Amino acid sequence: MPLPADSCTLHLWSLSEDVVVEPGQCDDELVLTGRWGRESVQGAGPVVREALRRMVLGPVLLLNVGIRSNGSGADPSAYLFLMLMLSRLSHLVVRTLGLDDLKGPLLSVLPVSRCASFTPERLPSLREVRLPAEVSFTLEPAGVALDLPDSPHRVVLHRPEAIWVVGMLAWPITPDDVSSALPLPAKVTEGILDYLAGAGMAAPVRATATGSR
Repeated sequence: MPLPADSCTLHLWSLSEDVVVEPGQCDDELVLTGRWGRESVQGAGPVVREALRRMVLGPVLLLNVGIRSNGSGADPSAYLFLMLMLSRLSHLVVRTLGLDDLKGPLLSVLPVSRCASFTPERLPSLREVRLPAEVSFTLEPAGVALDLPDSPHRVVLHRPEAIWVVGMLAWPITPDDVSSALPLPAKVTEGILDYLAGAGMAAPVRATATGSR
């Protein structure tokens, strides 16, 4: 069934399944322990504590957690602190692209390296892109996993819409043509491509010296 034309993507955040959050030695300290050791967060106020508590449970929309303090309205400084902290701890953070239809997320980008740092990346709309040839696919309970040798990330496709987009990248194609070919709102297709590109699973096609691909 086609998605409504006004479907909106949601940028969700969670902690990797193996991460444990515990109080530190000081009142404003939290300690996150994962596969690469322990990370200390100093100056963790109520907003940060609540955000991390929810992120342990699963993907959350930070705008519902990070800039609200006791229901009293926006708290930009707490949001800024939270974003800077999550940037520093990006190797412990799972980034998930969802939809506002309550049917589950589209895809997730998981860190698999201590140096993992993820940001969605917009691809040139008129330049051909494709999956790297070395990408492998694995069917898992959570969906179809994409792995790339030496990549700091792996991607799990949770819904058919994300699988459709990846399927279009088997051959060189422009992002505009992907959007035109699929029965998805353009912003949804763009969001999926942004996450794939940020994780290194979609990249512009490089021309050879003779101009061929």
